[in-house]
Amino acid sequence: MKTMTFMSATVVAICSLLSCATDTVDQKTDDNMEKSNLTQKWDKKFPQSDKVNHRKVTFKNRYGITLAADLYEPEISEGKLAAIAVSGPFGAVKEQVSGLYAQTMAERGFITLAFDPSYTGESGGEPRNTASPDINTEDFSAAVDFLISLSGVDAERIGIIGICGFGGMGLNAAAMDTRIKATVASTMYDMSRVNANGYFDADNNAEARRNKRMAMNAIRTRDAQTGTVTSGTPGLPDTIKGDEPQFVKDYFDYYKTDRGFHPRSINSNGAWSPTMELSFINMPQLSYISEIDNAVLLVHGENAHSRYFSEDVYKRLTGDNKELLIVTGASHTDLYDRTIPFDKLEAFFGENLK
Repeated sequence: MKTMTFMSATVVAICSLLSCATDTVDQKTDDNMEKSNLTQKWDKKFPQSDKVNHRKVTFKNRYGITLAADLYEPEISEGKLAAIAVSGPFGAVKEQVSGLYAQTMAERGFITLAFDPSYTGESGGEPRNTASPDINTEDFSAAVDFLISLSGVDAERIGIIGICGFGGMGLNAAAMDTRIKATVASTMYDMSRVNANGYFDADNNAEARRNKRMAMNAIRTRDAQTGTVTSGTPGLPDTIKGDEPQFVKDYFDYYKTDRGFHPRSINSNGAWSPTMELSFINMPQLSYISEIDNAVLLVHGENAHSRYFSEDVYKRLTGDNKELLIVTGASHTDLYDRTIPFDKLEAFFGENLK
């Protein structure tokens, strides 16, 4: 296994701050989600490339949830191509970071698919704005199903890119789905770990977890008795006071400004379900990542608050086809759109999807 440092140019990823709330609202169904009436206008946070053909697509996961995605294909190509599925950050949409990754990798010769995870963005699933370590792992495998169904894709040359919380989901998928031949986890979070233990494992004790469970189950009880659904509190404030932790300021600078704001993004314009953390606390991800035989590249910023997730995961990976790349001077969100090492990503997938 290899550890490297890198100084350079372009990327996007975030994990939202998790929170609970007390407001109740009537549960509503957004017909746009289940019917997949997808927005056809270009509403991404990055310019459209003239080197890539783009179209909206949908596909179902094995739980029957319809996922919405953007398919990017090189304008000029010959024969069957390698393909890459991309998702994340946690609480973001495909019009933000994952789309930038996908379009750029398509410019470099790969067929790519940036998808909204279940229950978020333009994808289906009720209730809205929730997540699951199982279903979101399955979302990656469903994306692989879709890609290998395309006539222009070589089914033996499939990779994935998971960003932020979906870096952990991607690794979980790679441990399960042997069709995934190469995995990149960029500025990753382990969502089970951060939900169960708090940041930097500061709340890694039974009492803290018990208190979280009790608070969330009290919300469930109230919702069941009243027939309403408690809404979440946004993880980011509408304004910055200046005394917040630096990583909160960094998240704000991406999700709440023109740089990255998108109306369908939970991190920009919504809130997670206040009971979302329950399954993550009780179901650890990454239990079998030491059994991933295929290639893995972990990418993290030198100054990212989340760097410890990648460093600890790297220690558990086995084989000489695993690599940790530390991007010099970069924060967590710099890997969303500012210092993404696309040359390295292209080389990694080129080597491992041949």
